[in-house]
Amino acid sequence: MGGFGPSLSAIAVVCLHSGSADLRAWLKRCFTWRGSWGWLILAFLSPLAVLAVASVAHMLLGGTVPPSPAVAHVGLFIANFFLVFLVGGPLDEELGWRGFALPALQARLGWCSASLALGVIWGVWHLPLFFVADSTQNNGSMAAFFVLIVATSVFYTWLYNRGNRSNGSILPALALHTASNSWPSLVPVLPSDADQRPYLFVVARVVAAAIWLLARRDDLAPRQGTPP
Repeated sequence: MGGFGPSLSAIAVVCLHSGSADLRAWLKRCFTWRGSWGWLILAFLSPLAVLAVASVAHMLLGGTVPPSPAVAHVGLFIANFFLVFLVGGPLDEELGWRGFALPALQARLGWCSASLALGVIWGVWHLPLFFVADSTQNNGSMAAFFVLIVATSVFYTWLYNRGNRSNGSILPALALHTASNSWPSLVPVLPSDADQRPYLFVVARVVAAAIWLLARRDDLAPRQGTPP
């Protein structure tokens, strides 16, 4: 229930506020895609590119990256994408974050402030994981994670506004969220007690991309889409 909180909350609010007919229409809009498939491919592969660049930079500076655990478990690695999609964040959260909150916030604040505000909310929502043993967050810096997730929120908004011609689809967000939580099992640069530098390279690269997107504020106004 905790993991699915954002999506369940969005469903409840839409249903209570607008009724079951509008709930069905909203869900259909969230899962309908009429844009270019290239945007979904970009969403799926961009986290892998960021991880790869961070890994290479770390090695060029004399660091070492542990062997990929996916090499010896290809079947499990592929199955992990489906597991992550179902219960590892994307389906649990994105109906709430990008399906409900983002279009509503953009209608009131504009895309820039909406991205940052949603990033802060998203980051705070994850903070309890830092106190859960064996979670990914438990091994890393709370500040670095918070900065990363706020910056990542800007990229989610960019995908939502630029790739989305279906008036509210969350498919790019689902693809990006699934990829972000799955590719680290192939390129292991997540925070560890041994070395935080590869993870900090990831944070720095995402922050740089977010700053560049924020600087293009006129180009990122949403083309279409209405709050639920």
